[in-house]
Amino acid sequence: MLPIILASFLFILLLSMITLYGYRAYVRPSRIYDRVGGTAESMREPGTSPRDRMVHIFEQIGDKIPLSPSEQTVTRRDLTMAGYRSDTAIAVFYGVKVIAAVAMMLFALVVRNSLSDATMVRIVILIGFTGLGYYAPTLGLEKLVAKRQMKLRLSLPDAVDMLVISVEAGLGLDQALQYVSREITDGHPELADELSLVGYEMRAGKRRAESLRNLAVRTGESELRKLVAILTQSDRFGTSMGESLRTHSDFMRMRRKQDAEERAAKIGVKLVFPIFLFILPSMMLVAAGPALLKIFTDLFPMMQNFGK
Repeated sequence: MLPIILASFLFILLLSMITLYGYRAYVRPSRIYDRVGGTAESMREPGTSPRDRMVHIFEQIGDKIPLSPSEQTVTRRDLTMAGYRSDTAIAVFYGVKVIAAVAMMLFALVVRNSLSDATMVRIVILIGFTGLGYYAPTLGLEKLVAKRQMKLRLSLPDAVDMLVISVEAGLGLDQALQYVSREITDGHPELADELSLVGYEMRAGKRRAESLRNLAVRTGESELRKLVAILTQSDRFGTSMGESLRTHSDFMRMRRKQDAEERAAKIGVKLVFPIFLFILPSMMLVAAGPALLKIFTDLFPMMQNFGK
């Protein structure tokens, strides 16, 4: 009974997602274009798409949740590191958590009778599924933060090289940051977005050191913190910006090489368990399987005949 319920739930979920995507991507745009001659996209009012309506629902639900200032600060920091900087990001995030918790609770109510007949086990299943639905968005947010930080870390050496060339060509640090942010937009959009935001803050009147510190706090990436420290110290003490950036670029490349060598050295240890659990039993089955079958079919009957 349980496999049928799970298969039906997954089928309905997949069917709903495909239907929604097909309606948004093909059916609804084609109808609008047929009526107004292809000008619907420019005439559509903001907030009328299904995605905007769904986000608005999440926001309304999240606004009703009481949050402490410390919790708001931590959540805002994580959302900013993941790239979500809007004012409604916290409300939408907690709305998603509540909806996920309710969905998992309803799913647990459907399947708990099939999992166990004990009342205590049913209660534990209900609480466990509800808690999983509530904390799953937090785990997903942490993965998004780690993924974005990895992208920033990998794109940083190219940006630093362009920054070195720009500074040594005679541009100031502010102009160099803006130039680099424009040039790496296609290849490294995350870092380009962060660098352009630094330029916007400086244009708004913030000091250069404060804007660079905000860059380090927004991303939470250790390599960017080091770069910000180098830029701040070079600007404060009047040392050569190009030489400092070139030295830091060489250090980052050496660090990436060392990290790659470290990961390569760990491969042997990490392969022990997959080999022991998956490859070794298969090899033993292929190597010793025919001999064991021969023993079972020939030797054991001969031993039984000797006993008679």
